Amino acid sequence: MGVSLNPASILSGQGIDVSSVVQQIITAQSGPLTVWQNQQATLQSQAIALTAINNDLGHLATAVQALSDPVGVFVNQTATSSQPAILTATAQISATPGSHNIIVNNLATTGALYTEGIPNATASILDGAGSGDIQLQVGGATGTTHDIHITAGTNDTLNTLASYINTQSNANNWGVTASVVTDASGARLAIYSQATGTTGAVSLSSSTLPNNTTTLTFDAPVGGANASFSIDGVPFSSASNTVNGAIPGVTLNLLSSAPGTPVQLTVGVDQSQITSAVNDFISAYNTVINDINTQYTVNPVTNNEGPAGGDASLRTLQSTLLADAAYSLPLNSNSGYVNLESLGINTNNDGTLTLGKNAAGQTLSDVLAANPAAVQSFFQNASSTGFANNLNSDLTGLTDPTTGPLNVDLAQNQTTLQNLATNITNFQTQLTAEQTQLTSQYDAVNASLQSYPLLLQQITQVLGSLGTSTSSTGTSPTNPILTSGL
Repeated sequence: MGVSLNPASILSGQGIDVSSVVQQIITAQSGPLTVWQNQQATLQSQAIALTAINNDLGHLATAVQALSDPVGVFVNQTATSSQPAILTATAQISATPGSHNIIVNNLATTGALYTEGIPNATASILDGAGSGDIQLQVGGATGTTHDIHITAGTNDTLNTLASYINTQSNANNWGVTASVVTDASGARLAIYSQATGTTGAVSLSSSTLPNNTTTLTFDAPVGGANASFSIDGVPFSSASNTVNGAIPGVTLNLLSSAPGTPVQLTVGVDQSQITSAVNDFISAYNTVINDINTQYTVNPVTNNEGPAGGDASLRTLQSTLLADAAYSLPLNSNSGYVNLESLGINTNNDGTLTLGKNAAGQTLSDVLAANPAAVQSFFQNASSTGFANNLNSDLTGLTDPTTGPLNVDLAQNQTTLQNLATNITNFQTQLTAEQTQLTSQYDAVNASLQSYPLLLQQITQVLGSLGTSTSSTGTSPTNPILTSGL
């Protein structure tokens, strides 16, 4: 590109626009910089696209690992109650699938001991005596007896006695709490056990010693009974409403007594977790396939593919994933459930997957209900030839941080970007130095051009002051006489 100047402007004394002239020269020499910057922008767009696909590929790998894990969703058990208001349960992996009939006769209860009401919670309960005792027994007839010694002025009121019992219980692990309750009958001392069942029963001691030498009158103790229930006709008793061991691998939670209501408890594979894991896989797989499809879609405005459309590794990734989705076990094996389509997972024209029905009209839920073992065997098996086993193996290589194809391309992309950044920085430094030099040179030229009119005027004045004069003494033209001159 040439540098454009206006001669008339130059000769008028206005000189030249140094900044504009220098910029035109620098721009003419900046061709490589523009090329590098365009390459840089293209590589950055490719890196963004590849990174997004690589991240989504990692999410797919996580989803497939859940389906290939031998101690994952396919072995998780669940326990379903027909009467969740009466009984719920949780099952461990070790639980044996089956169905049980359970009747909850009564729940395990905490023990409690109450006194009759008295008018004033701050009045002494010793009736003039200097001291007294209450023999409290915790744990039923064979439980431990605790001597509660009462001293006048110290713990001889309901309020101070309740506080004293709580202090002693906390310090000596009695397993009870005391409080003062008030109702229409007056103030009463209430002592509650902290445990359910017979081990939590509280009462006054039945020993030969006086069990109460105060003015307080205790009502008959309540609670402190074990839970009573039956499983498939076999009676059980439990000190707690959370029961372990009655059904191996299952924890029962007794919530309400219902002697006449049988509860059906079904223990089996947790189909909801399997369905959720399959849905997660389909969603993650479709995300990656859509990512790739977007890169190969031509923009109608620019008539170009996505920035990573020319990446060879992306085409390899697409081919591998489509082949993995079409993976099949040997025909006529696994009860006919040999590929995704046989489970009701269908492939769309764009390569994505959709839950639907198989050739027999079954959905994935139908297949799971009918043959959960076959579903597990399709995804994973002891020989590691299941669908998820195969896909997990491929994804392990595809997502390897060092040798994974997209990671290799991203590393090369980063190296090229760093080289371009270095070239651009060096070239810009060079252009800046040249711009400084050119500016200095053209500033000098401009100073000369701006002084041109004054110089021209001075020359004109000098020339105007010059003249010639001739004097002739004869008429002969051949002999002039010079009288004046420069």
